[in-house]
Amino acid sequence: MAFLLARLFLRKEWAAGVVCLAASQMAWADDQKSQPLPQRPAIMFNRYQEDWSVLADPRVKREPFDELKYIPLSSVDPYTYLSFGASTRDRFESNNAANFGTSGNRSQNYVISRNEFNADLRVGSELQAFVQFQADYAPWKTQLTPVDRDKLDLEQGWVALTESLGGGTLKLRAGRQQFAFDLQRFIAVRDGPNVRQSYDAAWADYETGAWRFITLYSLPVQVRDITIFDDYSSVTTQTFGLARTEYKFSESLFIAGYYANFTQGNARFANASGAERRDIFDVHLNGNANHFDFDFEAMSQTGSIGIEPIKAWAVGSIAGYTFADVNWRPRVGIQLDAASGDGNNKRTFGTFNPLFPNGYYFTLAGYTGYTNVIHVKPSLSLQVGSSVKIMLAAAALWRQTTGDAIYTQPNVAVPNTAGRPGAYTGSYGQLRVDWAIDRATSFAVEAVHFTIGDALRNAGGHNSNYVGVEIKRGW
Repeated sequence: MAFLLARLFLRKEWAAGVVCLAASQMAWADDQKSQPLPQRPAIMFNRYQEDWSVLADPRVKREPFDELKYIPLSSVDPYTYLSFGASTRDRFESNNAANFGTSGNRSQNYVISRNEFNADLRVGSELQAFVQFQADYAPWKTQLTPVDRDKLDLEQGWVALTESLGGGTLKLRAGRQQFAFDLQRFIAVRDGPNVRQSYDAAWADYETGAWRFITLYSLPVQVRDITIFDDYSSVTTQTFGLARTEYKFSESLFIAGYYANFTQGNARFANASGAERRDIFDVHLNGNANHFDFDFEAMSQTGSIGIEPIKAWAVGSIAGYTFADVNWRPRVGIQLDAASGDGNNKRTFGTFNPLFPNGYYFTLAGYTGYTNVIHVKPSLSLQVGSSVKIMLAAAALWRQTTGDAIYTQPNVAVPNTAGRPGAYTGSYGQLRVDWAIDRATSFAVEAVHFTIGDALRNAGGHNSNYVGVEIKRGW
C-alpha cells in the first residue's frame, strides 16, 4: 500500500510539474506576443556580443541554417542556448613599396584571407563560454610578416560570469580573448592586418551607474605559424596589465583613465635594446554636441630598457563638424597626432612604444607608425544614402626628433634614417569607400599615395602606392 501511495504521489508531482512547465511556456509566449517584434542581431565586430535568443520568438523571420544559430538547451529559459557562427574577410592588396622600398622590397600584389569559426554557449544571462578559431592565409605574398598567416589556431577561448552585485554588474572573464580600448590607438584587436591580436588574460569589470572599473592581466599571444595550434604566450616574451576607470557624464561626454604595465624581453629599437619595462598613464576624453565631435587621448610612459630609463609620451586627437542639414551629411575633420622619439642624449630613452596599435587609425597601407612622429591630417567624409561612406584625406608628417628613426607600422624603424638630417617625413593622400551591402556583408576600397621627403630619399626610399579592395561576410 505504501508503495502504491508513493507512486501515486510521484505521478501527481510529475503531472503538476508538466502543467507548471506548460503554463510557464504559454505565459512566456503570451508575453512575447505583447512585445514588439525583435530584430535579428547585426553581425558584430565582436561576435560574442550577438544575442541570438531572439530566434526563440516564432515571429522572427527565419533564414537558412538558423537551426545552428539558435539551439535551445532549456525548455524554460530561452536565454540558455548554443550558437555557431563564421566570418570571412578577403582583401586584395597592391603595394609597390613596403617600408618605402628601403630594404629592397619589390612591388607585391596578393590576397590576405581571414577565416573565423565560433561557438557561443549561454546559460541564462549569467554564464557564457565562447570559442573562436582562425585560419589565415596570404596567397601570393612573398614578403611575409608574423601577422600575415596563421594556418589554424585558437583565436579566442574563454569563460565569463556575469552577476549583479551591490546595485551594479560584475563581469569576470578568463582565457584567450581579445579586447580594445577607445579608438584603438594603443590597445587594439589589430583588425587591419590578417591575424588579430589575442591575449591570454584574466579580466574583471564592475559597472554601476555612470561608473565602470576594469582590471586585467594578460600575456599577449605570439603568432608562430610553424604548425597548427602553435601560437603561444609567455611571461618572458610580453606581459600587459591594466587598471582603468571610466565615467559617462552624459550620453555625449565620456572620460576614461588608466594605469598599465608592459614588459617585453629583448626589445629592439633604433637607439636601444634589451629587457623593456614601461609604466603607462593614459587619459581619454570623447564627446559630441551641436554637430561637433571630438576625441582626445594622451599617454605617458616611464620605466627602463636595458639600463636606460624611459621617458616617452604621445597625444592623439580627432575633431570634426557635420553639416547635418546638407545632402550627404559632409563632415570636415582634423586629426593631430604626435609621439616622442629618442633624442639620443644618453640620459633617458625617449622612443614611444605604441604597444598594440591598430594600423588603420592612420591608413591600411602601414606607412605611418605611432612613434617619433608629428601627424596632421584634414579630411572630408560624405554619407551617401544609408549604406555608403566616402572619406578623402591629405596628411603631412614630420619626425618629432631627427635623432631617432622614421617608423612604419607598428614600430619598425626604417634603416639609415636615425640621426640623419631632415625632419620632414613626407605627405600622403587617402581615399576610402565603405559600403554596407546588407546586415552581414560589407565592401571597402582604400587607396593611398605617399610622397616621401629627403630623409627617406637619402635612405634609398621612393614614393609609395597602396590599393586595398576588401569584402567581409558574416554568418
